[in-house]
Amino acid sequence: MERFWQVMEETPLPAGVYTIEGLLLSLLLAFILGQVLAWVYYLTHSGLSYSKSFVQSLIIIPVVVAMVMSIISNNIVTAVGLMGLFAIIRFRNMLKDTRDIVFIFSALGVGLASGSHRYATAILGCIVISAIFVYLHLTDFGSHEPHNGFLRFTLKGHIRADHPVISILNRFCAHYTLLSRQDTAFGGGAAEYAYQVLVRSTTRNEQLLAELEQIDGLDNINLTMQEKLLEV
Repeated sequence: MERFWQVMEETPLPAGVYTIEGLLLSLLLAFILGQVLAWVYYLTHSGLSYSKSFVQSLIIIPVVVAMVMSIISNNIVTAVGLMGLFAIIRFRNMLKDTRDIVFIFSALGVGLASGSHRYATAILGCIVISAIFVYLHLTDFGSHEPHNGFLRFTLKGHIRADHPVISILNRFCAHYTLLSRQDTAFGGGAAEYAYQVLVRSTTRNEQLLAELEQIDGLDNINLTMQEKLLEV
């Protein structure tokens, strides 16, 4: 037990000293912390780019890196040889999400810390990184609810400054711009209007439409809101 706590302290072993006990502990710790990162990624993932092989890679990468660190063992010649070997390998898998890249770097960091016998750094680092990912997922930090939209309707007559439509838009929209006014094919003095609007609150969209429907001569009302971009 005393040996275990000694190994867990922030005291990496001297250069070239890698015992079977230390190697097994490094690989086992890298595997466990890789599992933690993989579970955090699985539980907090959103979007359409989920990949089973990527999740499994988050478990394998720390173990491989820890093993590589034990092979190098502060040997410059071996390190240069491994760098030349890795340069030959071509990675053709393109990561579309920057969040996936962060998980890759996290897995590399955990593997490096475990392989260099800095177990306290590996454990605390994995815990802090995982907590940050969970926090960002639960708070939905950085999300933006778009309030931009397009309002279309047909109306008999012209819209002037004192028209009821203008009054309603002033109350429900922070900004609006007339994009087009086009006479309809049916004639009769009706025209199709298209506005780009910035609504104050999306929860009041139904009330906005309800008040527009009460205006005489106003038909074919259509409000299209800009949707959130999907992460593919």
